Amino acid sequence: MGANLENLKIMVIDDSKTIRRTAETLLQKAGCEVVTATDGFDALAKIADTRPDLIFVDIMMPRLDGYQTCALIKNNSEFKSTPVIMLSSKDGLFDKAKGRIVGSDQYLTKPFSKTELLGAIEEFAGK
Repeated sequence: MGANLENLKIMVIDDSKTIRRTAETLLQKAGCEVVTATDGFDALAKIADTRPDLIFVDIMMPRLDGYQTCALIKNNSEFKSTPVIMLSSKDGLFDKAKGRIVGSDQYLTKPFSKTELLGAIEEFAGK
């Protein structure tokens, strides 16, 4: 692992408590500060206050799905440069393409490994 992940503020948006807890544990062990949100509305309320360096967002969520959430983040001039990584249990080309259309920077398939999770952050940490 090359980049220093300490003090990076990462937001994890997922309606699954298990996924939020898993990601939070892995990220905290790597030295990141973690903010979690249960859905898109919850996340949007927290983003302005917490100003995360990078955002993981689940695609399948109630109320406001990951695509809508990502589009809203990327359409905000203050946060459009914040990397957004989509999380999905499906590894489909359509999902990846749709993620790109709404502005996501990367796509991780669940369940993700510690290496995948930290590798995704490292890719953007140096930018």
